[in-house]
Amino acid sequence: MLEIGRITSPHGVRGDVNVVLTSNRTERVDSGSVLSTPGGPMTVVSSRPHKNGFIVKFEGVNFRDQSEALRNTVLSAEPIDDPDELWIHELFGAMVIDQGGKPRGRVARVLENPASDILELDTGHLVPVQFIVSYEPGVEIRVDVPNGLFDLDNG
Repeated sequence: MLEIGRITSPHGVRGDVNVVLTSNRTERVDSGSVLSTPGGPMTVVSSRPHKNGFIVKFEGVNFRDQSEALRNTVLSAEPIDDPDELWIHELFGAMVIDQGGKPRGRVARVLENPASDILELDTGHLVPVQFIVSYEPGVEIRVDVPNGLFDLDNG
């Protein structure tokens, strides 16, 4: 299961909640979606965009005290099977190999950046995601980087 968002607070008196997604896939809160929580599965009845997230109505949550009890609840779901999508969780631990075939380190973290997410390798090197040309989830990532990228001092 992947963490896809969090219930941040109640919204109104009828059981609606504010949800902030950590996923860029807004269909996660479409009507009928079933999301996992530490307290069990929850089914989305309806949702609508609101500020930096969504106002979501979950099945069986009809009063403010019920929605208040859900404050800070983590929402999880199975990964979406989309072969054209690069999934961040599939990059962790993979060996990064440059265009010359040289292993450069394993992905330790993925840093958010407005221009392009960045792979942080266990060697300390930083590689923008935009340089990925192919990958095998969790195994290897092939990159085509500008000359000298790995020559930079990472200390």
